[in-house]
Amino acid sequence: MEFIVATKAGSIMGPIISLFGYIMDFLFRITSSFGILNLGLCIILFTIITKLLLFPLTIKQQKSSKLMSLMNPEIQAVQKKYKGKKDQTSMTKQQMEMQAIYEKYGSSPTAGCLPMLIQFPIIIALYRVIYNIPAYVPSVRIFFDNVVEPLQKQPDFINKIADVASSYGLAIDKIDYNNADKVVDLLYKFTPSNWQALADTFPQISNVIAENASKIEQMNSFLGINLATAPFTGFTNISIAWLIPILAGLTQWFSTKLMSNTQQMDPDAPGAQTMNTMMMTMPLVSVFFCFTFPAAIGIYWVVQGAFQIVQQLAVNSYMNKVDMDELIQKNVDKMNKKRAKKGLPPAKVNQNASANLKNIQAQTEKEEQLRNEKLSKIDRQVKESTEFYNSDPKPGSLASKAKMVQKYNEKHNK
Repeated sequence: MEFIVATKAGSIMGPIISLFGYIMDFLFRITSSFGILNLGLCIILFTIITKLLLFPLTIKQQKSSKLMSLMNPEIQAVQKKYKGKKDQTSMTKQQMEMQAIYEKYGSSPTAGCLPMLIQFPIIIALYRVIYNIPAYVPSVRIFFDNVVEPLQKQPDFINKIADVASSYGLAIDKIDYNNADKVVDLLYKFTPSNWQALADTFPQISNVIAENASKIEQMNSFLGINLATAPFTGFTNISIAWLIPILAGLTQWFSTKLMSNTQQMDPDAPGAQTMNTMMMTMPLVSVFFCFTFPAAIGIYWVVQGAFQIVQQLAVNSYMNKVDMDELIQKNVDKMNKKRAKKGLPPAKVNQNASANLKNIQAQTEKEEQLRNEKLSKIDRQVKESTEFYNSDPKPGSLASKAKMVQKYNEKHNK
């Protein structure tokens, strides 16, 4: 997986990626001015800044989730009402009743999806920048260009660098090595031993390679971990880098659990099982990716997970204090402005929407009580009937048959 400047320029998300590249470049310049030449620190600062920029979307998404948890009992009541009814009339009525619920709360079926849709391309852009930092951060790229420019002037350059790459299991496409961007992509994956092999292969420029390799190694080293390489290099090579994917999985699991606490989803609600499954599988997916991707991605994942835990604790505290009736009123007012522009009548706000759950629960309990009373009445009738017919004389006797006919007539003449 490689990202070069040409790809970046042609990408639909190019402007977003470029913006994040500039932010990372700014952070690298700032930290370098204090004598700290370290990409790990820049990634941490970069992650915190982007999470703060996305914080308003996080709040909006959490409000939508909590509002949905309030609406769910009514939605489920409608779904239960029309369960198993596939005729066009019933389906139309169900759709109308569902729409009425959303209008009452000033919401829409896609309200919770919008923040996620906005965040998705941003997250992809973040990964692309962090995955191949030299392609998007000019202040970092310059150290690689210092090596690439004299390297491409060396005799038999393509074959020699391809041999170095292949000996370490890296890319060996000789044609691409005519492109400086591709060479930078390759060099970004180099470990200290790879750099030493490169210097030995090109002794004429070994001083230039060693000087820049030293600075690149300093940039890529974070707590003894090479950010450009994946933590997993074999089960026999366990290192401190393995802590990155483990921490990534733990922080994501805990932050997801905190987020689910605000939604209060009914375990029997549609999608509840899917949410529970995702809570378990997504952290495991994080562990897998962070083992196989460069450690720089893992550092980002750990920091954003840790930051999200702190952020979610703050959001949960805030959401517990939110007046849901006031939130619903604001949503309805906002929706009515949109309806007015379309020439539609205003929707009616539920004056005490937060009490809907209790009302539905009371209605459910009342229906359950009536059902139990009906069953009890049926049981009582069956019992009386059984006792009535079992009070006969000896079975099979002429008297018992006569008695049965008599009781039958008495019972049905009442």
